[in-house]
Amino acid sequence: MTGSTASPRAATAARAAYFVSDSTGITAETLGNALLSNFPGFAFVKHTIPFVDTPEGAANVVRQIADDAAAGLDPIVFRTTKTQSVSSVLSTAPATTIDLLGGHLTELEEALGTTASEQLGQFHMLGDPTQYFARMRAVEYAIEHDDGQSSRALDIADVIIVAPSRCGKTPTTMYLALQYGLLVANYPLTDDDFPTDGLPRLVAPYASRCFGITTTPLRLSQVRHERRPDSRYASLAQCTIELRRAEDLYRRNRVPFLNSSTKSVEEMSAVILQTLRLRP
Repeated sequence: MTGSTASPRAATAARAAYFVSDSTGITAETLGNALLSNFPGFAFVKHTIPFVDTPEGAANVVRQIADDAAAGLDPIVFRTTKTQSVSSVLSTAPATTIDLLGGHLTELEEALGTTASEQLGQFHMLGDPTQYFARMRAVEYAIEHDDGQSSRALDIADVIIVAPSRCGKTPTTMYLALQYGLLVANYPLTDDDFPTDGLPRLVAPYASRCFGITTTPLRLSQVRHERRPDSRYASLAQCTIELRRAEDLYRRNRVPFLNSSTKSVEEMSAVILQTLRLRP
């Protein structure tokens, strides 16, 4: 890790965060975001830059970082690059650079008594092909069953997330699929599903696998305004009604639920796994 020469900033200041990789960038982004989540007082302008596998490509990234530094964004760079020539160029950026592989690779080299391969992308290989293809199948399932688009094969779903529109169903669904290989469907509660005492017809047979999401009316209104400004759909009154109906529905049908307004996707997924006793 190399230190930035920029002066300390208030905890509310925006910072640029770069996730730079010689492969897909998923590892850098996942680990980098996990570290950044410990500092909720900051706003981060994030950039994921994959496939930086030549010194020339790294130089282009350094120029972009320099522009953000000149704009006062005090960049932080998380990198998973293995080639020394690429890493050397990135280390010249006017930023705090965090090598997410370096120290750990050195420790592992010592433990195994050999040096790590510099073959590009090797860190990001499939590992267990069975697990990889299970996750890809789960992602395909999640896409097919997003927002109640399909009723096919709901009987094999591990989880069915039920919630009003824009409460965080899709991000949570995709995270559970990609991270754990779970088959997850989600269903949007709309005006057509009320008034009713029971769960919507499509998901009612699978009540034991349902999990509800709610949020605060103000938060939901803000999110919906980004999609449909000044609409009834985004009004505080409509959001309040929909959330109250949803929570009443969850309670009547003994569907566990959580409030997404203060939780990350990772936290929500952990709660769902624990509550439904799923073992990915």
